[in-house]
Amino acid sequence: MSTQFAVFGGGCFWCTEAFFQRLKGVKSVLPGYAGGTTKNPSYDQVCTGRTGHAEVVKIEFDPADISYEDLLEVFFATHDPTTPDRQGNDRGTQYRSIILAADEGQKKAADEAITKFASDFPAPIVTQVAMLAEFYPAEDYHQNYYNENGAQPYCSFVISPKLAKFKKKFADRIVE
Repeated sequence: MSTQFAVFGGGCFWCTEAFFQRLKGVKSVLPGYAGGTTKNPSYDQVCTGRTGHAEVVKIEFDPADISYEDLLEVFFATHDPTTPDRQGNDRGTQYRSIILAADEGQKKAADEAITKFASDFPAPIVTQVAMLAEFYPAEDYHQNYYNENGAQPYCSFVISPKLAKFKKKFADRIVE
């Protein structure tokens, strides 16, 4: 079977990329921008909050090795989907929780996942679910960010602790 893709935004794309890169069945993870109206936005434009885009990752995966539903489980376990336009200290519409479906099957699975995981959180899930219109890759310096900049303060203090929890929770699904 050929590979498929999923597009998720769960706050800073450096964090989201680091999680999904480590999963069995994931072939590639590409940070980028989606969900807005500005064509070919830059990072600086997205950070203004005026493009409508969120920081997202496009995940290429082999459904024979990992299902879309498994990816959704990881997505909901690795960020707070109850905070509108915010993840931790990162604030703005670009950090919103969003699932951009490639087709109606993914959209239905995303809606079902929200219902399934709702009881895992103390507040309602505010994750936006929409059809993917366009995905724009982020600038090169955002690609593979954590792996290449792990000692940078944001990586050390924000991503590394989250990644340690992730590795513990999903140990049977990790490739390193």
